[in-house]
Amino acid sequence: MQLQDISSRLIQSISVGICIVEAETGVIISQNDTFGTWFDTAVTGQVLDIGLAVAFGELPGRKPVEVRTKVKRRTLVIELSAHEALHNGTRLIVVEGQNISRLRETEAMIDSYSDMVDRRTRELEREKTQVEKLLLNIMPRSVYEEYMTFGSVAPRLFEPVSVLMLDFVDFTRMAAAGDPNVTVAELNDIFTAFDRISELHGCERIKTVGDCYMAVTGLPHPTSDHAVSAARAAAKMIRYLKRRNQTHEHTWTARIGIATGSVVGSVVGVQKYIYDVFGPAVNMAARLQAQSEPMEITICASMRDSVLDEFDISPARVVPLRGFGETEIAQMSEPGVNRRVA
Repeated sequence: MQLQDISSRLIQSISVGICIVEAETGVIISQNDTFGTWFDTAVTGQVLDIGLAVAFGELPGRKPVEVRTKVKRRTLVIELSAHEALHNGTRLIVVEGQNISRLRETEAMIDSYSDMVDRRTRELEREKTQVEKLLLNIMPRSVYEEYMTFGSVAPRLFEPVSVLMLDFVDFTRMAAAGDPNVTVAELNDIFTAFDRISELHGCERIKTVGDCYMAVTGLPHPTSDHAVSAARAAAKMIRYLKRRNQTHEHTWTARIGIATGSVVGSVVGVQKYIYDVFGPAVNMAARLQAQSEPMEITICASMRDSVLDEFDISPARVVPLRGFGETEIAQMSEPGVNRRVA
């Protein structure tokens, strides 16, 4: 059949695959080399391969479809489209194919890169969250925000505050005599409970050093009831240890000292940095803790009036404290709890 309106040479030279099929019989009337290279079963004079026929079916009026074919061990993606034509009263279907393999490969690379970027973004978000949790474990949130904003933290004077210092009795002996894994696991459980108690009463846990636990009230935000808050937290820590000792094999006893005064807070270190506080109240709390008997809370005299309404306070006694000289101290306990009387 002669197709006067189509140049055979033009069809053979273009990179688009062309296949002309008689609509009624499905016989291939003409195709160019490009189409034949893609589909070796498409032969002029033969019925169009059933696989291709199914692929585009009644393509006229439909959207293009994609088919995959293998050419020299390489899989190509061919986009097929078709439209009807009429020649000398014969209805024809002209099938056009375009090799979109590179386009799909590029899209796949872009999708892969996008997935990689999304995955990396999620990983960075997780790392950021972990870093934030870690930093919030060693510094107050306001200090963390200042550090993230400016890259440094200016030392600040906080006054007045109350410093709670807790230390366990015979911890060194316990750690040496028992299984270190068990000892550390129990210490971690206890400190976790102390953190909850501190948070409940507005105490900011500053650090733990071995078996020593230090928290401060009135920092970073000033509060008028800092002494009472520290006293409540200390009493609840002692109460927690007593209850715990009733159900656990190992007995944990602690000494607590609470002092009011001023402290300076700042981030210390460059590579391995921590948030720490320094000042008279910190030193006083450490000295008072050393004056306590096991499961006892010792306070400075300036705290008496603040906590007298909620706790029993022993008569004040004067003791020499290193760095402070002769100092008035007292023991504090919850009402009805036995305490040492000077």
